[in-house]
Amino acid sequence: MALPQLPTEKRQHMSAAAMRTYPNIANDWGLKEQEAALLLGVPESTYRRWRKQPTAARLDVNQLERMSLILGIYKALQILLPRADAADSWLRRPNHNPLFAGQSPLDRLRSGLVQDLYVVRQHLDTARGGGHA
Repeated sequence: MALPQLPTEKRQHMSAAAMRTYPNIANDWGLKEQEAALLLGVPESTYRRWRKQPTAARLDVNQLERMSLILGIYKALQILLPRADAADSWLRRPNHNPLFAGQSPLDRLRSGLVQDLYVVRQHLDTARGGGHA
């Protein structure tokens, strides 16, 4: 599903908001800077610059899509696992669902492919018993 082109001002606003939020999620999940950049689909240097200065962030459509999926994963985990430590550690725990084959969901996300973000998001949405949040 392609996202519509966004006016520059709206994209700038969304990018800054995303980069004020995402480093907190990455921290909650215990992601290294390299992993946080990989999930977002940017070089580490870009991630570092945007993290330090969120208003300078200019996420493209692909990165905004990734951010949407990451936020959906985070929200679903908070709903499914209300204890913060359980929700935040879920990505790192081995998972015996065939989608993960005994590996952790984070192992799958380390591919850096957007489709793996979709798979994890869809898995959590199914566990919640509904469609996308």
